[in-house]
Amino acid sequence: MGPLVTTEWLAGALGTPGLIVFDATKYLPNEPKDGKAEYLRAHIPGARFFDIDLVADTDTDLPHMVPTPGRFAKLMSELGVSNDSRVVFYDQKGLASAARGWWLMSLFGHDEAAVLDGGLPKWTAERRPIGDGQGAAPPPGSFVPDFRARQLRGIGDILRNVLSRQELVLDARAAGRFTGAVPEPRAGMRSGHIPGSANVPYTDLLHADGTFRAAGEVRARLEAAGVDGKKPVVTSCGSGVSACILTLGLRLAGFPEGAVYDGSWSEWGGRAETPVEVG
Repeated sequence: MGPLVTTEWLAGALGTPGLIVFDATKYLPNEPKDGKAEYLRAHIPGARFFDIDLVADTDTDLPHMVPTPGRFAKLMSELGVSNDSRVVFYDQKGLASAARGWWLMSLFGHDEAAVLDGGLPKWTAERRPIGDGQGAAPPPGSFVPDFRARQLRGIGDILRNVLSRQELVLDARAAGRFTGAVPEPRAGMRSGHIPGSANVPYTDLLHADGTFRAAGEVRARLEAAGVDGKKPVVTSCGSGVSACILTLGLRLAGFPEGAVYDGSWSEWGGRAETPVEVG
């Protein structure tokens, strides 16, 4: 199983032992929808809900920061995941938040995880079966994490990198948010971007239906932003979710995946002392 699976593949694999499917939908603060409520109305049969705000550090006021290895292990075990599970994530928008689940699994040492290309919209467009409701609680799993710290960056790392420029920071937000031309969806947040960062809106890597472009096209878009396979890359976005789409794109294009700046703009733009560029 590669990091990206098709609806055809998933339809054929549903119900096989050890396969777990998660709806990992997370809507932005300015989107009047609730991922869990929408999941209860319609989901891929047998799918469980992966709450990005719950599988997180709940002791910080920053949104859905990476949890401790112990908390991640506890929650994944409660969701029925073990170290020999194959895990597929999708979301209700096509591809917007599912990659966060895939990246978290990798961060904690689990490589048998993938994202459903095109997500629920493609699944429903193909008239594949749909379930609803909560479903029975899964039998508990036994997940032992292997935390990979190299895949994570904090604000201190990014502050140092603003001076050293040893790593290339790619920002997955829309161009208007990156330049500061449009306000952030989170109230009171400054506009602009981390000095020296490059903008690759995650939607540039996708077709209109939420499926990934061909690997060669993804590679060309990343190269245009300065990715060369030699300089380490750190991905960022509004709150560490769509950054993971760029990380997945790096994998699909054959580049080293680098790391994710977990606090992203929610942390950087929310602090008065961090430098900000506009334009």
